[in-house]
Amino acid sequence: MTTQATQTGAAFLVLLAVASAACATGSHAGGRPSEPARASLGPIIEVTEPDATVAMSLGPLVVSAGPSMLFVPAGHVRCAEDMALVGDRVCVDKWEATIVRVTGGKETQWSPFDKLDEVPAGYRAVSRKGVVPQGYISGHQAERACRASGKRLCTTAEWELGCRGPQRTQFPYGNERQRAVCNDDIRDNHPVLEAARLTGVSGKKVWLDGMNLSVINQLPDTLAKTGERSACVTEEGVFDMVGNLHEWVADADGTFRGGYYMDTTKNGDGCSYRTTAHDFEYHDYSTGFRCCSDPEPIE
Repeated sequence: MTTQATQTGAAFLVLLAVASAACATGSHAGGRPSEPARASLGPIIEVTEPDATVAMSLGPLVVSAGPSMLFVPAGHVRCAEDMALVGDRVCVDKWEATIVRVTGGKETQWSPFDKLDEVPAGYRAVSRKGVVPQGYISGHQAERACRASGKRLCTTAEWELGCRGPQRTQFPYGNERQRAVCNDDIRDNHPVLEAARLTGVSGKKVWLDGMNLSVINQLPDTLAKTGERSACVTEEGVFDMVGNLHEWVADADGTFRGGYYMDTTKNGDGCSYRTTAHDFEYHDYSTGFRCCSDPEPIE
């Protein structure tokens, strides 16, 4: 390893140590104390990968994120059945997540059309084909749901690696946008306006209270079931990373990727799509997620 590379690696470790210490004391880099209620939750994201998005937003909810095993040959690791091995380095959910609970041998799914005040006790994130994925979820809630399943939110680098596939394409299926391959067909009537009319929401409340109306994603030509657009898939077998729902990544300042069924172009195209206008607690009808995890070594 060159002296320059060694110094770079050492600098990153020092930065991580300082950031972790700041988290441990419950303060932000700028010295502003964290909210007591939030600090009591403890760290919920782990960072071991030098991911710029995470490193620049370390706070009391973010200590570390990313895989602990980098560049392990694919033949020596494996992922859970509902996940795909991406770039020989990280497991990514094949489908956008839903939230379920199992009690007494019976499974109950949280309504994907209802917002959560918090992830209810006993509920966890699952990745399944042919079901309605969870919308109306904040980044914080998404991370909690992933953790309950022994997973975590993907870092920015992991998410983009999963979306672009081994050929590093602009869309999961290739470099050129193809109409109706992913669920990114724009409705003629905006679903928020249509839902507001149906429920009697009017005026300024339409774009405030109206953004979380449960009827929005139940309207025709809105949210699709996971894997329903069968060609919207990467070579590694990850579905719906462009369109359908925005997907939260591990950024405590708030970032979601990929766009949703009404927009996959305004904030970047396809796998480049990135929204940073909202904090980690934000949620509306368009926000969803999927989880990542480290691959397991094969004995």
